[in-house]
Amino acid sequence: MDIRTLPIPGPVVIVPRKFEDTRGYLAETYNAAAFDTGVAPVRFVQENHSLSTHAGTIRGIHFQVPPHAQGKLVRVVRGAIFDVVVDLRAGSPHFGQSAAVELSAEDRKQIWVPIGFGHGLCTLEPDTEVVYKLTVPYNPASERGIAWDDPDLAIAWPIGQAEPHLSDRDRRHPRLAESTKYF
Repeated sequence: MDIRTLPIPGPVVIVPRKFEDTRGYLAETYNAAAFDTGVAPVRFVQENHSLSTHAGTIRGIHFQVPPHAQGKLVRVVRGAIFDVVVDLRAGSPHFGQSAAVELSAEDRKQIWVPIGFGHGLCTLEPDTEVVYKLTVPYNPASERGIAWDDPDLAIAWPIGQAEPHLSDRDRRHPRLAESTKYF
């Protein structure tokens, strides 16, 4: 596994090993020992799979608050996304900063989103499927979000002038400046 850092310390991009032959390839998408040594010692307890039928679908910026805060390992199994992490750690010198990376089924890259970071994505292709492993089960009472279009975050979502496809909940998230500091 190849580990690549982002401008914000904590999240990392992971490129799994790939074994090719005349039949195609096999990719090792997760190896507990390698992950624990190279990224972070974690235990995944839940895996989710989402489908976004439209390009330009924005999901996020989501996180869960303690004691149900989650780490996420995100990968794309069909299509492509513009994936965003936001540092929500109150004492961090990078608080409120974001970093983005493109992930696709073709490149097999994954992103590790540790506790203390918000996570969002924008689909770049129709019928994009995303799979993510979680360190803590989903807890509806602990779910929070930050406005995807918060001008203080200045995230350059790749939608141009198009109206994004959003859930009603994602339309109502507060700006970071209006949010409680949980981490």
